[in-house]
Amino acid sequence: MLFYEPQARDCARLPHDPFTALVAPRPIGWISTLGADDVANLAPYSFSNIVSSSPPILMFASQGVKDSAANAIARGEFVWNLVTDELRNAMSESSRTVAPDVSEFGLAGVEPTPSVLVAPPRVAAAAAAFECRVTQTLPLRDAAGRELDRRLVLGQVVGVHLDERCILPDGRVDTAALRPVARAGYRDEYAVVESILTMARPD
Repeated sequence: MLFYEPQARDCARLPHDPFTALVAPRPIGWISTLGADDVANLAPYSFSNIVSSSPPILMFASQGVKDSAANAIARGEFVWNLVTDELRNAMSESSRTVAPDVSEFGLAGVEPTPSVLVAPPRVAAAAAAFECRVTQTLPLRDAAGRELDRRLVLGQVVGVHLDERCILPDGRVDTAALRPVARAGYRDEYAVVESILTMARPD
């Protein structure tokens, strides 16, 4: 069994850090926000997940306070858009580093459409989108207590948009049919959810 200390960065067997390859697949938070000048921002975050079901709260973490995090913190709102297989190239295009006054909606070739309860638009082609109001923002710290240039943004879902075509007759969502895209390890690796297995809980 190989053992190494990540901060030492001296593991010859692992020239590429396996941390994100082992915690995978990770949901992609395709986050839309509005900047101070009302320019619509759109960017994917692979450090994203749900943290509570009641009330529904999700998070995304920004490595460096990038536009999406800064906008969400400043304006208190964002939209989480679902990335599906048909939108994967658009999602990738929206990850380009551009000036804050450039809208990634145009770069990605996706149409923005108004939200209902929050100001930031959502991705019109997304099969699902969550309108969120920021509940907390936290600076991350290391084990020594030093504050890092990382921000955790948590938002409560106040509105849900869902394409009715993905709803099964029994009222469940057909996740496999949606083919969600997730991050799966190193910089250029992704996964597509194509099948679901069921297991009965012991209690």
